[in-house]
Amino acid sequence: MFFDSSALVKLYADEHDSRRVHELERSGPAVVSILARAEVPAALWRKVRTGELSMDDAALLTLAFEADWHGEPAHDGRFTVVALPTSVAADAATLCSRHPLTAYDAVQLASALAVHAEEPDLAFLTFDRRLARAAGAEGLPTA
Repeated sequence: MFFDSSALVKLYADEHDSRRVHELERSGPAVVSILARAEVPAALWRKVRTGELSMDDAALLTLAFEADWHGEPAHDGRFTVVALPTSVAADAATLCSRHPLTAYDAVQLASALAVHAEEPDLAFLTFDRRLARAAGAEGLPTA
């Protein structure tokens, strides 16, 4: 399953559908875009600014994400990370012409589509309705 950042945040912050995301993550490897490396901490710290999290909680959740991202000396990280080759960036630019997406959302979708081309059973998990509609329009199954 490909997890966009809106789904990944639910692994750390207690949000609506967090339980569902945890269950889906346990069902197989979590594939993520390299963009998640910045987007997830940004979302957690945005919750501090909106009063949803304390600074201490955001710091702990960010550390947990960092540990999962990098792994430990004896274990790989928790996620399979999709890099940002030129082809994915080009595909993201094309997606922006077909769908009302932000650049980051277009890269998330282009990354998922690149993996989906190699792994047709891959589903896309997002909680962004606009991104989910674009994924469906591109033939990418959503969870």
